[in-house]
Parts: sequence; C-alpha cells; structure tokens
Amino acid sequence: MLRFLTSAAVPTRLFLLALLLLAGTARAQKQPVVAAGPRTLLTSDSVKLFVQVAGKGTPCVFVHGGPGAGSYSFEKLGGNRLEDKLQMVYLDQRGSGRSGSSRTKNYSMARMVQDLEEVRQQLGVAKWVVMAHSFGGTIATAYAQKYPQRVQALVLTNAVLNPVAGLDSMVAYGSRLLPAAARPAPGLPAMQRFGMVMGALQQQKLAGQLQFSHDSLAARAVHTSRAVSANSDFAQQVFSGRLADYGQDYAPATAQLPMPALIILGQDDRTTGATAATFRFPRQQVVTLPGKHNSFQEQPAKFRQAVVSFVQQLPR
Repeated sequence: MLRFLTSAAVPTRLFLLALLLLAGTARAQKQPVVAAGPRTLLTSDSVKLFVQVAGKGTPCVFVHGGPGAGSYSFEKLGGNRLEDKLQMVYLDQRGSGRSGSSRTKNYSMARMVQDLEEVRQQLGVAKWVVMAHSFGGTIATAYAQKYPQRVQALVLTNAVLNPVAGLDSMVAYGSRLLPAAARPAPGLPAMQRFGMVMGALQQQKLAGQLQFSHDSLAARAVHTSRAVSANSDFAQQVFSGRLADYGQDYAPATAQLPMPALIILGQDDRTTGATAATFRFPRQQVVTLPGKHNSFQEQPAKFRQAVVSFVQQLPR
C-alpha cells in the first residue's frame, strides 16, 4: 500500500511542476507594463528622442507625419480617445517636435526605422501596433518591412505611401483652391510649385481648406500644435530635396506584408495621392470616413470605433 501511494505521488508532483512551469512561461511572455509619462531616450547615434507614454492595453506606437509635425497634436486631438484600450507611445521623430536633431544630419529612412526599433527595445515592448498618419505611413511601412516580427498590426490613417504622388496631389488640389491668377505655372519643378502654392494659400487665408473640412478644425489644430516647441530640422532636410530615399513608392511593398492592417481614408482627402486601391495588404480592412486629411479630428467617434474594433479582433 505504501509503495502504491509513493508511485502515484510521483506523476502528481510532475504534473504540478509542469503547471508551475507553464504559468511561469505565460508570465514571461506577457507584455511588460511600461510606465506612463514623458521620457527622453538616447539613440545609438546619440540623438535625444522625446517619448510620451499614456494609457493602458495593447502597446501602440504613433508615427507622425509632416514631415516633422511631431506627435503632440495627434495625442491631444485623437490619440487621447484611444488610451482606455491602447497604451499609446507618442514619439517625436529626430529633428521633429520636442526631439533633438542629428549632428550628422542623418535623417535617412533607414535611420528613422532604426530609431523606432531602438525605442521599442528601450521600452521593453516585445510587439506593438504601429499607427501612422500622413507622411508617417512611409516610415511605418518601411519599419514593417524591416521588422515584421515586431509589428502586431498596422493602422494607417490618411497615410502617404508614395511621397511624390502625395506632393503632386497636394499641389494640384491646392492650386484648384486658389484663384486662377494666384496659381503657379505648371511647368515649374514640383518642390518650387509646392512652396508657391502653400504660400499663396496662406496669403489667401485658404490654407486650412487643404486638409480640413472646416476652418474651425484647422484653427484648433494650429492652436494645439503651438503649445509645444517645434524642431523643424527634419522637415527642412526633406523639403530641401537632399533625402532621395523619401521619393520611394512603398505601395508595392504592402502586398508582401503579412500583419493585419487597418486603412482609414478621408472621403475628400486630396493630399495623400492614395486611394483604397493603393493599399495591397493581404489582411487589410479599409474604412472611409467623411472629411479630409485628419480623420481622427474630423470624425473622432468613428475614428475611435474603427481603431478599437480592429484592435479587439487581433489575436492575443
């Protein structure tokens, strides 16, 4: 009888040990909690990046547009509505917003992608949702190409994948908003035409109509953005034409990216050069919302609903 009890206890103890090991593995695989609040992270080439962490839930890094716009406006006008479901990581890219500049003027796409990866590593996040707006769509897609195993999903809102097409579309639409006498000659170089159109829109007090359905929305966005400092180094480098790799079309690459992707389009957005057909992710959802280029501000409730519903469907 004693021998029977002893032999039965051995598999029981092994079973309990296995349960403990499984529990330990589950704890090890769980995402660590990232402390909320602002911080400055130092890149491997000594650039100081401003990062704000807020909210709880699935980690989600925001890749802002501009180029050089910074993340503050999105945080206050759109991202804050997601923080009950997502742990938002608001990053100001190098040479943008509250982040420092590169002493070597290294603003290449490869470096921007590496910055994102270094932020993920320093925060201790195993995998995150990558959300991008406007010009940030190019950086987010390039990051997903390089580090697909680190991207749980992509959320691209009013995103640019082909900066050249986006610039052409913006210039064409901006020109149509202007009186005929104020429109630049069509034969001028694209960057020169862009500068002239933007200047003329400012003079005519029509600049807000380029990206917003109502002037009040544009005024609110401008007022919000002015609440924090703005580094324009990255923007200057891009618009100077010295960064050739920002002329690449990333639309073809989307066909090879396996992660789920949510595409949010503005019904009247004429500044990205993109349509629903531009995006070719094998596992994509496309949502078109009324408005122009800032869906998170123009349709806040519908934007939140689309993002939260998408994230809740992701495999855990």
